[in-house]
Amino acid sequence: MSEVPMTKEQVEALLLKGPFHQWLGLCVEEVGEGTIRIRAKWRPEWVVNAERGYAHGGILATLVDLTADWALVSKTGRGVPTVDLRVDYHRAAMQHDLICVGKVIKFGGQLCVSEAQVQDEEGRLLASGRGVYMIPPKA
Repeated sequence: MSEVPMTKEQVEALLLKGPFHQWLGLCVEEVGEGTIRIRAKWRPEWVVNAERGYAHGGILATLVDLTADWALVSKTGRGVPTVDLRVDYHRAAMQHDLICVGKVIKFGGQLCVSEAQVQDEEGRLLASGRGVYMIPPKA
């Protein structure tokens, strides 16, 4: 477990080791004790409906999952595997950066629960969800 609080720069460097996270255009804006705020820079490849121009729901689900997961980084020092995930969609994500806010609900010995919201730049709720994450022993 992480003993010393990680800076947002340290968390971002760890997060961006993953090529998929790099492709998503993630930027860690804020890290607190059991909380995180991430910006995902808009990518035209996210568009599922060319006429309307909104993002595929899988992108929103991905952002809910990774944000809830990385809210745990203040306690784990790393991302952890997802055991279960629920996502609710509230409105279409149009062509703007997405703001993702996550927080830990319950930190357990083996299983943890975190939640996340994905918002547009005006703060409108686009998707929300909750995940269960496993804390494997450090190798």
